[in-house]
Amino acid sequence: MTASAPVLTGAWNYPTRVLSGPGRIAELADACRTAGITKPLIVTDGGLVGTPILASAEDSLKKAGLAYGIFSDVKGNPTESNVTAGLAVFTAGGHDGVIAFGGGSALDVGKSVAFMNGQTRPIFDYEDVGDWWTRANAATIAPIVAVPTTAGTGSEVGRAAVVTNEATHEKKIIFHPLMLPKVVIADPELTVGLPPKLTAGTGFDALTHCFEAYCAPGFHPMADGIALEGLRLVSIYLPRAVANGRDIEARSRMLAAASMGAAAFQKGLGAVHSISHPVGAFYDTHHGLTNGVVLPYVMLWNRPAIEDRMDAIARLLDLPGRGFDGVLAWILQLRQDLGIANSLADLGVDESRIAELAVQAERDPSTGGNPRPMVAKDFEPVILAAIRGDLTLKG
Repeated sequence: MTASAPVLTGAWNYPTRVLSGPGRIAELADACRTAGITKPLIVTDGGLVGTPILASAEDSLKKAGLAYGIFSDVKGNPTESNVTAGLAVFTAGGHDGVIAFGGGSALDVGKSVAFMNGQTRPIFDYEDVGDWWTRANAATIAPIVAVPTTAGTGSEVGRAAVVTNEATHEKKIIFHPLMLPKVVIADPELTVGLPPKLTAGTGFDALTHCFEAYCAPGFHPMADGIALEGLRLVSIYLPRAVANGRDIEARSRMLAAASMGAAAFQKGLGAVHSISHPVGAFYDTHHGLTNGVVLPYVMLWNRPAIEDRMDAIARLLDLPGRGFDGVLAWILQLRQDLGIANSLADLGVDESRIAELAVQAERDPSTGGNPRPMVAKDFEPVILAAIRGDLTLKG
């Protein structure tokens, strides 16, 4: 092999069983049985309690005679205290599994509650660092059924959860292979009530996952293929889902794209997430929306490392412009069409914390997957450009 030949080694995983299609929520009780759950705790968003979509889940459990509990103290950017409170309810109720039901925050809290069952260390001792996941007692981790009601994070097919350390204002990624749900119910009817603004924000999360995974260095052809198809689905169906929330085909395809993004980013993420995580922790911004704002500025910084990969995206999406400029123009136009903010200042982020945000971004695990190595001093001009909406940034 010559010195310039690419590295052709990798380690690949693939996610779990997914029941996709309208009306599949009626199979929730069967999914619990498949996962070995007899007394589930539903972990959900507070805004879903008392709604018809949660009632449909409860109806399936009631018809099957399954006793269940509900925990709904979940923040938009979930915290350790959310997980601790959920675990207390899980333990007190004698539950043996979790139904993680809702958006990415509810899914992450539900997965974390199931994971922390029987653990003796604080949750941040299981951060996705090296082999820290081996510290956990795998025998006590409870099984999980995941039911996403938004199409964004793809947490339903992931082996990790994002939890904010309230003391340090840092988002931490908690990882364990058994955090992967046993069964996923991807029922597009559960997403039809999501407002256009949230549909757009969560959709940009799925787009960013696919884009960063495709651009991440490393040999993972499966992830690359999944990421590209995810981008194609987003390009077609996200505008439709935003325009008409009752478009079941668009909702179904976006659920698929979200799961595909999460499956693909086992290859890696990048500086978009490295920046979005601390911004969300400090300013409580919506994660997908923040990704959508930051993405073009990170693209400009990464241009020297990703330019040769952009023509494949442009050709696949049949964009009017080719190469890097064509892809950037598409993303900027899509943001405008869907009402995504142009700058972090529009989300309430000011310039006073740039240095602090940059330090946290350097420490974020996603930074290791960025196509260009970055340290805090590299993050500072990118964050500044994102705050000011400055698209003249040079990589």
